[in-house]
Amino acid sequence: MSNIPAPTFSTCDFCDAYKNDDSGSFRVLPPVFRDFGGLTQFSGPISTVQCHEDNSLVKAALDTPGEGRVLVVDGGSSLRRALVGGNLAAAAARNGWAGVVVDGCVRDVAELSASAVGIRALANMPLPTEKRGQGLRDVAVRIQGVWVRPGDWLYADADGIVIHTTALP
Repeated sequence: MSNIPAPTFSTCDFCDAYKNDDSGSFRVLPPVFRDFGGLTQFSGPISTVQCHEDNSLVKAALDTPGEGRVLVVDGGSSLRRALVGGNLAAAAARNGWAGVVVDGCVRDVAELSASAVGIRALANMPLPTEKRGQGLRDVAVRIQGVWVRPGDWLYADADGIVIHTTALP
């Protein structure tokens, strides 16, 4: 008998149900994100940060109550600086964030995997960001060519990441 909890949703099932949806309500992120967090399956309403090699607003967001939300970080796909590390992952878990998806890099990989939060990113990079206080919060962002808006719902599991304008059953 396994101690692994049964999944509460399946991105594959969502894709089966919405494969012919051409309304733009259902979107699938490209399979370029690696799993770094302690939770491999997570979901919740989306909050966004748009920043470039400066994680000031990422920290500000994760230091607030997450209320089960997922922070989607548009880091411009930069592979030069890490936007999330162990301290921010701990803050996300402590403050009730369900997950963080970074279109960019993370660091402190061992700490991320021990955190009680889902974390997806393009790659790991040990170099931290400069803190300049730049970026935008809760704006529509384009992640790997896919539009993501605050209030959309994100679902991530071992098969991928999907987004819908509303919560899915």
